[in-house]
Amino acid sequence: MHAFAPHDPAVLLRLDRNPFHHGTLGAARSLGRRGVEVHAIVADGGGPLARSRHLRTAHAGPSDPDGLLDCLAGVSERIGRPAVLIAMDDLSAIAVSRLAPRLDGRFRIPHQPGGLPERVADKAELARLCARWDIPHPETVVPESGAEASEAAWRLGLPVVAKWSRPWLLPAGAGLRSTTLVHTAAEARRLYERSAEAGSRLLLQRFLPAGPDTDWFFHGAFARGGRPLLVGSGRKELSWPVRTGLTAVGRWLPDPAVEEAGLRLAERLRYQGILDLDFRRDEDGCFRLVDFNPRPGAQFRLFTDPSGLDVVQAMYLDLTGQPVPEPTGAPGRVFVAENYALLASLRGGRLPRRLLGGGVEAAWFAADDLLPFLAMIAAFLGRGARKGARRLQAALRGFPARGRRTARAVVRTPRQRARELPAQATSSAPAEPDELVAR
Repeated sequence: MHAFAPHDPAVLLRLDRNPFHHGTLGAARSLGRRGVEVHAIVADGGGPLARSRHLRTAHAGPSDPDGLLDCLAGVSERIGRPAVLIAMDDLSAIAVSRLAPRLDGRFRIPHQPGGLPERVADKAELARLCARWDIPHPETVVPESGAEASEAAWRLGLPVVAKWSRPWLLPAGAGLRSTTLVHTAAEARRLYERSAEAGSRLLLQRFLPAGPDTDWFFHGAFARGGRPLLVGSGRKELSWPVRTGLTAVGRWLPDPAVEEAGLRLAERLRYQGILDLDFRRDEDGCFRLVDFNPRPGAQFRLFTDPSGLDVVQAMYLDLTGQPVPEPTGAPGRVFVAENYALLASLRGGRLPRRLLGGGVEAAWFAADDLLPFLAMIAAFLGRGARKGARRLQAALRGFPARGRRTARAVVRTPRQRARELPAQATSSAPAEPDELVAR
C-alpha cells in the first residue's frame, strides 16, 4: 500500500438529489479507509450514504444552486481548516468551477481553464470540440428552427437521438428528459418548440444501435496540463435502463482506441481533475464519444489497483501536494451496482456468465461498512412498495363503488316508451324510433 498522509479533510459535493448515488458512497469509503476525515454536502439527509462509518458528517445542501457559496462557507467554518473539495455530479462540477476564485483559501480544487466543466458538459460544445480535434463523435445537428429539426431528423435517419445541450437546466416536473429517442420528424419539431422551456438548445444525433459489445467508458484523474495520474477503460456488461442507461455491471478492459481518445482529449483541454467519458462502438467498429462528465463516474471504483489506488485517491494526493504512485493496474475487475443489476435482470438484461472473474467491486455491499447496504435495501423496497401502492390505488379508482348500479344499454320500443310517458304527452307526441337509453 502506498504512503498516504490524510492530514487534510475532504468534502464531497452532490447537488443531484438521487439518494441512490453510489458513486458518492464509493468516494467516502475510498478516502475514509485511508484515514481521511470525510464530509459530504448532500440533499435530503444523504440517504444511505449518511449511514456510512467512513463519513464524518452529512451536511445539508442548499435549497438551490444560488445558495451554494454560503453553504460551502458554512461547512468550511465548521470544519475549521482547508479541505479537498470533490464534485460528484455535473451540476456540482459546473457550480464549483464558477465559484473557484471565491473558494480560494477554504478548499483545494483542480485549476481548470475558465468555464471548462460547463463547456465539456454542454453537449453542443462537446460536438464542436470533437470535430475540431478529430475525435470520433456521432453525426450531430443543432437545428435553428422547428422546420430544420424536422428536416435533420429525416436526413440523419429515423429514429434519431434528441438531447438537450445543458440537461442540468431542465425544469423539474416538465416531463422533459435529457435524452429521447425520436421516431418521427413531427416529434423532432415538437421537441424543438420546447427549447425555451428546456433552457438550452436541442441536438439531434445519428442513432447508434446498442449491442452486447457497444458501450464503453473511460475514467481518469489528471494533474495540471492534462498529465495523467491514473486512467482506465472498461465495458458496460449490463445497463439500467437496459442498453441505454448507467452501468449496472461493468468490467475493466483496456482498449487502445478508447484510452488514446481520452488521453488526447484531456491533453488538448489541459484538463486537471477527474473525468468520466462514455463511448459507443458503431457498426464499423469505431468508438464514438457520446458524453463527457467532468467528475468521477459512479463506477470509478472499478479502476482500483491492488494497492487500493483509484482516481479519487489520486486526485486527493495531487491536490494535497503528495506524490501519486505509478498505478499497477488490475484489468479484469468487475463492478456491480446491486440494485440496478437486479432491475436490469428483471427487465430482460443478462448478467455476465463470468461475473466473478477478476474480482468484484460492489457499489453498496462492503463487509466493513454494512449499514449503507442495509439502508439502500430498505429505501429501495420502500420506494417500490410506494410505487406499487400508487398503481393499486389508481387501478381501484377505475372500479365502481360497491352497491353502485353499473350503466347498461337498454333497448326500448316506441310502445314501451309511450307507457312510461305522462298521459298528456302520449296523446300528442309522435312515435319515436327505437333508441339506446343508458340507465
